[in-house]
Amino acid sequence: MNSSNLSRMKNKHSISLLSDCGIIELPRHHHANGSLSVVENTDMFPFEIKRVFYLYDVPGDSERGGHSHHEGEELIIAVSGSFDVTLTDGHNSEKFSLNRPYRALYIPAGVWRSIDNFSSGSVCLVLTSEKYSEADYVRDFDEFKSLTAIKEPRN
Repeated sequence: MNSSNLSRMKNKHSISLLSDCGIIELPRHHHANGSLSVVENTDMFPFEIKRVFYLYDVPGDSERGGHSHHEGEELIIAVSGSFDVTLTDGHNSEKFSLNRPYRALYIPAGVWRSIDNFSSGSVCLVLTSEKYSEADYVRDFDEFKSLTAIKEPRN
């Protein structure tokens, strides 16, 4: 990896803050025979969706995630059941309990996430801004902390 790519990657970790994360309400259409929520590449999302995957059959005592991304942004949705997503920007942490299929949690690049407390039958849908690349992942928390070290924490 050349130095300009490394600098750009470090930059996302140094500028992404917990305050950049948040819940996005998805459109809901109620009908007598059920409800429907729509996810499309529109300006309601901060990125174009390039990859979709989902987690299911996760034992309640398991933890998923445990990483950040250099470039990838994510929207996480509890399409069934519930689970908790804990986020940190290296200085502050916040837990989001997801249990509504019309709410998506936005996570920018450079924010660490872990997912736990899965209810029975839960399904975690993840929409991402990038196609899968192992090089985009930071899976070691100490490395993540070193990438966020130059960030000035906000009060």
